[in-house]
Amino acid sequence: MTEFEKIYRAYFGDVYRYIRRLSGDENIAEEITSEAFFKAMRSISSFRGNCDIRVWLCQIAKNCYYTHLKKLKQTDSFDDVELSELSSEKSIIEEQYIKHSEAAQIRSVLHDVPEPYKEVFMWRVFAELSFKQIGQIFNKSENWACVTCHRAKTMIKSRLEDKTHEK
Repeated sequence: MTEFEKIYRAYFGDVYRYIRRLSGDENIAEEITSEAFFKAMRSISSFRGNCDIRVWLCQIAKNCYYTHLKKLKQTDSFDDVELSELSSEKSIIEEQYIKHSEAAQIRSVLHDVPEPYKEVFMWRVFAELSFKQIGQIFNKSENWACVTCHRAKTMIKSRLEDKTHEK
């Protein structure tokens, strides 16, 4: 087994879960994760080891996802095709729309959250890492990760409330 195959087996699940949470779509997550590992394989020689390899892989995947969104000219709302594909039950449609809308709102304000708060929040929510794992990524304590995540949530909540008041 090659070194890259070991990396692929060890981190595919983490990268997939991260993109799955970011995109909210299993098919997109599979496509983006595969693309990210392909790009990582081509550029593994440029990995300097300045960060955890999981961070590097997720960063590649996140960039692939944003490129994917740009190509699709993704909007924050459902289009008619997506709505017609959902179940005809009104409550299920409403539930799906609310989930999508809330996730889109969080993603839109997340871009304005400064580092390291944004990254810590993304690792916690999208990649579902423990505070201990996040602390290790940043060479900080578990408590630092917990406090930083809490502050990020507070910033996001405040920005969401500001957006609501603007409307």
